[in-house]
This record gives sequence, C-alpha cells and structure tokens, in this order.
Amino acid sequence: MLNKLAFLGPRGTFSEEAARSIPIGTPMDYVPYPSIIEVLNAVAKDEVNYGIVPIENSIEGTVNSTLDWLIHEVDLPILAELALPITQNLLVAKRDQPLPLSAITRVMSHPQAIAQSFHFIRENLPQAVVENVNSTALAAQTVSEHPDEPWAAIGTRLNADIYPLEVAQPHIQDFSNNYTRFVLVGKEPIELPVSDREKTTIQVILPEDFPGALYQVLAAFAWRKINLSRLESRPTKKGLGSYFFVIDIEQKMDDVLLPGAFAEIEAIGCQVRQLGTYPFYLQKVNS
Repeated sequence: MLNKLAFLGPRGTFSEEAARSIPIGTPMDYVPYPSIIEVLNAVAKDEVNYGIVPIENSIEGTVNSTLDWLIHEVDLPILAELALPITQNLLVAKRDQPLPLSAITRVMSHPQAIAQSFHFIRENLPQAVVENVNSTALAAQTVSEHPDEPWAAIGTRLNADIYPLEVAQPHIQDFSNNYTRFVLVGKEPIELPVSDREKTTIQVILPEDFPGALYQVLAAFAWRKINLSRLESRPTKKGLGSYFFVIDIEQKMDDVLLPGAFAEIEAIGCQVRQLGTYPFYLQKVNS
C-alpha cells in the first residue's frame, strides 16, 4: 500500500505542485484536503502518513495558520522544506470570444495569491469584486463551473490543464522573485536525498521576569558562530503582550553546538521546543 501525502486542494494548487516536486524517495498517493488545518489534522489523526503545507511566502511573509497550528494544536515534526517558485496567472473560462479584462466582475483566489497580485488587480481590474477562497484551485474550479459568468481566478497555469480554463494574463504577481516555502510534516521519518543545506527549527518561550532574555538567546548562538536565517515572534494566546519566538537555524542538529546553545538558553529560564531538523531544497524557476 502506498503512503499517503496530504496537500491543500482541490487539484491544481501550488501545494500539489510542491507535493509532487519535493524529492521523496518512495511512491506516494496524493490526497487533497480543503484547508491547511485539515491537512495537518489528517496527519495527526493518521488518516494520511504525511502532509505538505505552505509556511512562508517571500512577498507576504508567514502563513500564520500553518505556524500557529503546528505550535498550538498538533505535534508533527518538520521532515523537509521546499522553496517553490510561484507564478500567478489570471484564469478565465474558455469561450468563443476573449473576455476583456474590463468586463471581469469578480476575481477570486487564496488570500496569499490575491495579495501577491495586488498591484495588477488594482491597475487592471479596479471594477472587479475580490473574493477570498480556501485555495487557488478552488477558485479555478469555481470559475470553470460558471462559464457564462465574467469571473476570473488567480492561480497556477496547471489549472488550465485540469479545468476548461485559459490564461487571460500570465505572470501577474507583483514581484518576479516570488517563492513560497513549504514544509513536509509527518510522524515517521521518510527517505530523502542528501541536501547541501540543512536546517533546524525551534520554538523559544522567554521567561516573563528576565529582562534582556531575547538578547541572551541570540548571544548563545552568536558566540558559537551559528547562523540564524529567521526569527519571528508569535502570540502565545495567553494574554496581550505574551509572545514566543520561532527560530530557523542554518544547520542540522548535532552533538555539541546546538545542544550547548539550547542548554545555555534553558539555563536562563527559557523553554525550548525542537520543531524539526531537516534538509532544505530549492526548486529553480526554469526547472
């Protein structure tokens, strides 16, 4: 029986593209779920073996629902990360005559895709109602099911192969260097090729009565010459002004440096939780 890998569906999302692009060494059965939270819950409840979810976009930043659910609701280690180039396209139903941009009355997509195409929408579709939906593929599916409506979706070109759609305008994202980081999560290890980049992600909760604790945390890595690629604060949900930090470390878990840093951080009263140590893969734009 094939292992099952969940992704944000329906078919034709960037999440599906990421699921099929990450270099897993064993065959997979790809299973779509209607939301990021349901993808993560499916893995936690053993409905599927693994899940892949977006965690950060180079333009719009963190996908908060992913990070918060991984922190607060499920205990799933990060097994791998893939940075996928994102190209947004304006999609319309196939028709005998081209649909002018000025005739489009509604444009729909995932909030991240809409945000990534904000300037294009403002300049070229000022008359259109903008509607957020759960995924780019759901937007494409909805437009394809209403071919007589002057509607458009924003999403991957893959949707034009799945649904009776055509690309009205390609490359509508506001910035060309548009990447989304996806993380693979699961309870069991999985066969993955060696990468020249390894990362470790941790959650740090600071003590409430220790002034300068964040400085001490960063110093524990700095004097060991350990590079941090990302530092982000998120609310603990315990009260206003209470935060934890998520830190990406540019190396895999070892026997000396990282354990020593973690011990030093814990000695000042911080709580440290390891979210994963894993390989990082970068997909090229022209691949």
